[in-house]
Amino acid sequence: MPSRHHRLFVLAIALALLAGCSSSPNSDTYVSPGGYTEKLVNATMYPLDKPVYWMAWTAMAYLVLDPYSPNWEIQEARFPENTIHFQLSMKRYYAGGAGEARQIFHRRAKELMRAGGFGSYEVVEYSESMDSSVIGSQRTAEGVIRLLRKSG
Repeated sequence: MPSRHHRLFVLAIALALLAGCSSSPNSDTYVSPGGYTEKLVNATMYPLDKPVYWMAWTAMAYLVLDPYSPNWEIQEARFPENTIHFQLSMKRYYAGGAGEARQIFHRRAKELMRAGGFGSYEVVEYSESMDSSVIGSQRTAEGVIRLLRKSG
């Protein structure tokens, strides 16, 4: 998973490439330092502004979407009697994964159940919502589970 410094480095390179772009007209003649004029063979010259422009847009889109970062962030709070509260928050800008909250909730509950040596768990409460703001909406979910000991 790329770190914040890695993403800033990619952005800095993209912006440097974009800033350094310029195109010069193709000249047919060359004057050497000795004053001699030579005819140059016509060569095709490709300006770099368009590829660098698209690389910069791609780098910025990558920084916003970041396909390697997890779609959901989970915060846990433990309470007495083996009760755990989960708060899940999805990335604001994403490319898929909008319907995964319940699956992630249950997956994390099973991980805690197995790691603690419990036999099962029960969902005490669960809800999903959308938090709206100026910079975009964000999917959230929260729930509470109770870990149950193995019987017998």
